Amino acid sequence: MARINENFLKLQAGYLFPEIGRRVKAFCAANPEADVIKMGIGDVTQPLPSAIIKAMHTAVDEMASSETFRGYGPEQGYGFLREAIAKNDYQQFGIQVDADEIFVSDGSKCDGGNILDIFGDDNRIAVLDPVYPVYVDTNVMAGHTGPADDNGRYEKLVYMAVTAENNFEPELPSEPVDIIYLCYPNNPTGVVATHAMLSKWVEYAEKNNSIILYDAAYAAFVSDPEIPRSIFEIPGARKVAIEMRSFSKNAGFTGIRCAFTVVPKELMGSTKSGEQHAIHTLWNRRHCTKFNGVSYPVQRGAEAAYSEEGKAQINELIDFYMNNAKLLREGLTAMGFEVFGGENAPYVWIKTPAETTSWEFFDHLLEKCHIVGTPGSGFGAAGEGYFRLSAFNSLENTEAALKRIQDSVSAGIQ
Repeated sequence: MARINENFLKLQAGYLFPEIGRRVKAFCAANPEADVIKMGIGDVTQPLPSAIIKAMHTAVDEMASSETFRGYGPEQGYGFLREAIAKNDYQQFGIQVDADEIFVSDGSKCDGGNILDIFGDDNRIAVLDPVYPVYVDTNVMAGHTGPADDNGRYEKLVYMAVTAENNFEPELPSEPVDIIYLCYPNNPTGVVATHAMLSKWVEYAEKNNSIILYDAAYAAFVSDPEIPRSIFEIPGARKVAIEMRSFSKNAGFTGIRCAFTVVPKELMGSTKSGEQHAIHTLWNRRHCTKFNGVSYPVQRGAEAAYSEEGKAQINELIDFYMNNAKLLREGLTAMGFEVFGGENAPYVWIKTPAETTSWEFFDHLLEKCHIVGTPGSGFGAAGEGYFRLSAFNSLENTEAALKRIQDSVSAGIQ
């Protein structure tokens, strides 16, 4: 009989977002008249910018002619897109990233899990708590952890709490770790990292020969010029970090699928015997072996995101979502909630009312307000007592959600 990967059996009852979907589906089936506002999963709601649509239409038309038809493309991504990324996201800001250090993919979520293929099973892994569930679950699947305890924390993982008590700034691990997951602007808390904070992590990684997996999927939402958008703004980061970014949230590509990962050529890893090997070479081999590349029309659409027209339209999208975030942050604060994030990130992180668990608050908002959010405990043990709302919605839904919560608070629910 074929044997399964028993590491999957260690996983908790269900991946967070499908579990939310299951509960919402059951509620809607029982209450078909309910007008449910979904502010849980961070999925965009506004249409693709017209500059991107135009570029994709042109690319599709090219596929209809034998003279311009394209079959298999380069697995790492077409040169036109890799060069546009290098120039617009890095080089124009004085950040050293070359086009051939960029690997185009179908999502940062995918890369965040797939990157584990090139790292050994005996690495010590550190994650923030609360944390984007993919970081933890993919390590469980890969056999890098032991079983979970009653709080959902897995043996062998190093958890770094980020809560209001420590101003959402994780302490450096007290023990050496090999791989560190960092995400800023942070999902789920919506907080950001300063240059000083990231410099501490780069110094720690240099001292301990660690590698930082830096998820910058929400970098485009940073408006404060003092907040770094890339870890490569920090001196020395090219020797210790990999950065992942996405077109999903800023350009609306959640259903189109396009992202990229930057692997500097000087980043090294070692064998058990101490031999040094370039991570760039290993990732390139993995990428070319297990991935056939993002489709040509999609990459032309991503390229158009860097046109002058595309940039202007994307900025309008970001402003639209960030206005929603501002409304949520200010409205919930006025109601008496303790609120974090929502200023350089499209998420607000709410302290739940006293004695109310994250899932209890989820159920209350769903059943009484017909609003879907994300319970903080689903992101980790330190997320208990918190709740995430997404700004990815229409202005009308955002205002309606605030009105429903206000009515609930007025009725004494909080």
